[in-house]
Amino acid sequence: MLKGVPSVMSAELMHALMSMGHGDEIVLADGNFPAAACAQRLVVIPGHGVPLVLEAILRFLLLDTYVEDSAVVMGVVPGDPTVPVIWDEYRCLLAAAEGREVALTQMERMAFYERARRAFAIVATSEAALYANLILKKGVVTEREPARCAGGTVASSDTCASGISQSRRRS
Repeated sequence: MLKGVPSVMSAELMHALMSMGHGDEIVLADGNFPAAACAQRLVVIPGHGVPLVLEAILRFLLLDTYVEDSAVVMGVVPGDPTVPVIWDEYRCLLAAAEGREVALTQMERMAFYERARRAFAIVATSEAALYANLILKKGVVTEREPARCAGGTVASSDTCASGISQSRRRS
C-alpha cells in the first residue's frame, strides 16, 4: 500500500498506466466483456465495478485533449431496450477529474471489440451493469499540471502541502 493511492489500484494497474504513452488506450470492461480473449495486457480487478476503478484511474490519467473521442462507450445494440444509466456516472466522474465536460462517444459493438483488441490494456472488473464498457485515451501531462500530493492538489510542482520538496519525496 502507498499513501494517497486508492486501494483498488493494484500494482499491475498502476504499472499499466505508467507504461502507457500519449494516445494509448485502456479499456475498463464490465463483467460480461470478453476481456481475456481481447486483451494484449489483462489487468483483473475482481469484486469492483467500473465507476470505482474509473475514479481511481482518473487520479493519475489525463484524457487526450487532441481528439474528440477520448472516452468511448459500447453503444446499445439496436432493438435492445437497455438504457445504460451508468454512463451518467461516467460523465460526472470524467467532468470532475478533467475540469470540463467530456463527451462519451458511442461505438457500435463489433467496432468496439476491434478497438479494444488494439488497446494497450484491458481492465476486467466485476461490473454487473450492461453496456458499462469504457475506453479511455491517455493524454499528455504538461509542466503546467499541478502536483497531486497526498494532502491534495497544490499550485506548485516543487512543494506539497506538507512542505516536503517533490524531488526529495520517496514513494
